[in-house]
Amino acid sequence: MAVTKNETTLLKNFINGQWEEAESHETLEVQNPATQEILATVPISTLHDVNKAVKAAKKAFELWKDVPVPKRARIFFKYHNLLTENHDELAKLIVLENGKAFKEAHGEVQRGIECVEFAAGAPSLMMGESLSGIAENIDSEMFRYPLGVVGGITPYNFPMMVPLWMFPLAIACGNTFVLKPSERTPMLANRLAELFTKAGAPNGVLNIVHGSHDVVNGLISHDDIKAISFVGSQPVAKYVYEQSAGNGKRVQALSGAKNHHFVMPDADMEKAVNHVISSAYGSAGQRCMACSAVVVIGDNDKFVKELKKKADELHIGNGMEEEVLLTPVIRKEHREKALGYIEKGIEEGAELIRDGRKEMDTMTDGHYLGPTIFDHVSPNMTIAKEEIFAPVLSLLRAKDLDEGLEFLRKSRFGNGATIYTKDAKAVRQFREEADAGMLGINVGVPATMAFFPFSGWKDSFYGDMHVNGKDGVNFYTRKKMITSRFDF
Repeated sequence: MAVTKNETTLLKNFINGQWEEAESHETLEVQNPATQEILATVPISTLHDVNKAVKAAKKAFELWKDVPVPKRARIFFKYHNLLTENHDELAKLIVLENGKAFKEAHGEVQRGIECVEFAAGAPSLMMGESLSGIAENIDSEMFRYPLGVVGGITPYNFPMMVPLWMFPLAIACGNTFVLKPSERTPMLANRLAELFTKAGAPNGVLNIVHGSHDVVNGLISHDDIKAISFVGSQPVAKYVYEQSAGNGKRVQALSGAKNHHFVMPDADMEKAVNHVISSAYGSAGQRCMACSAVVVIGDNDKFVKELKKKADELHIGNGMEEEVLLTPVIRKEHREKALGYIEKGIEEGAELIRDGRKEMDTMTDGHYLGPTIFDHVSPNMTIAKEEIFAPVLSLLRAKDLDEGLEFLRKSRFGNGATIYTKDAKAVRQFREEADAGMLGINVGVPATMAFFPFSGWKDSFYGDMHVNGKDGVNFYTRKKMITSRFDF
């Protein structure tokens, strides 16, 4: 997995079943966000490393595509067992390099395992279709085939779940894979590769190249890579989509979000507050399904008062400590960006009712920012429109659900939205009119399970076929149609 250099673990790339040092000597430090301890260094690989990994994946594909689908599936059953056996270890590794709370990390591991469970169903997922008698004595059939070498580019906020959105299903469908994990959270990706090899994956089927811009550009421009799966910020997602599609590749690029939660007057206020707090401040707000804007419907100061009270009571600290919900953001520069948004909110006239900057004075070891709440935010304010990706929550006031839904329609993003209510009529209106791809009814984080697509809309997604579910199978396969005549 790594070599020791100057008392710091230097991570290696994983190419053709071997751990190999990158060609470049340039590195970045992998830091624990809660303590600023240096955990390892990660290489900033070059195009040479990308080419080497793609070459290995291309060679492996020639054998892997002909492996019977049930045999592929058995490897994923073994992989599932190994991930389950190492559940706690994987969760602790996530806490170390990402910073999120252990409970949340434990849940992320479980979500990743569920993706492997889905991929293990490859014999059913790869089935085609047929129709007898499309004309006299003529039948038609459809078979699925893999694409070839596929590339994946993953973010720091879910270092286990997002890679497992990608490579298990792609490989189960007969493709081979080159993964570029986030340079901020690379250690978990290497551990996933170790366990996948232990499960029986052949050399070259999964490859990992660590790095930054050069690796991304190398993947999206390489002639031998047939598809790109990406998760990250909106500007980069758009770039990856445009460049990959321009190079003739299939592409699914999951992007930013500004998820609205609607609190109706009849909602169970205690439960609504708890769900909003967990959604907005879990993972330090660094997830694309986080609640970042609450639309308070009607005269509902009680909700606002209880929300602030609950935020004041939050346990903030290192993710390995019990009862901690709010953990540090990933890096100092990320916090600085969030602080800029707070200043912008004040400048544009929003009411800062809970200032998370005060925690920074007492929690100096890590990149902490306390729970921040703005009230009376208007839809045209910067903090209402842009993804902040930090524990900063905006409250918008609406006289009724119609006005609140209009706020959502005007948002450039359409990842998720949630309503808290007991009113069936409001639920139906929300379901039919909410302009987002994943909706929650009294659910704080309406993320889908692995057998459904993760279906963001608008600027939250670029592409045609989403990750997971039937969309994922269609993305990683191509169809061959056979028409047969039987009266010769």
